[in-house]
Amino acid sequence: MRKISVFIAMSLDGYIAKPNDDLSFLKLVEQEGEDYGYAKFAATIDTLIIGRKTYDYVVKEIGASHYDNGERDVYVITRTEKPQVGRTTFYTGNITELVKRLKSKKEKNIYCDGGAEIINELLKNDLIDEFIISVIPILLGNGTRLFKNGRPEQLLEFVCAKTFDKGLTQLHYKRKK
Repeated sequence: MRKISVFIAMSLDGYIAKPNDDLSFLKLVEQEGEDYGYAKFAATIDTLIIGRKTYDYVVKEIGASHYDNGERDVYVITRTEKPQVGRTTFYTGNITELVKRLKSKKEKNIYCDGGAEIINELLKNDLIDEFIISVIPILLGNGTRLFKNGRPEQLLEFVCAKTFDKGLTQLHYKRKK
């Protein structure tokens, strides 16, 4: 069975976005030639699940090809129906059913890039297998929290931690079964 991984960055105080869905704080750790393991991780996946707000921000800042590179299926979780574009599907159905269906296929792994509502819905249904969380050295004090209240307790197993020159620390955990 395929696994679903969260590969995401957050501030030291647990925010994945500043107010108004502002992700500009991520630029603090940009360094030429450093992708913090993203390319290696991306080689293990062929399906991406992402929230519409995150998708819109990345498309505006980087371009749609960052997600839909022709080599993977992209599911943008949204409340507004839109036609499919390339391998990008704007999905308005039940996310739990989608993930269970995707996990049952024998393909590469699935990447969940947020947002917080989607991650927390998947956590409520015990569907996330691994977390790779990059901690950015900043205290934002406000914004969108990665982990919300109201989800069940889940025990994790430590895999590794890596530190980088710009102060980013990357934590890797998998779900303990």
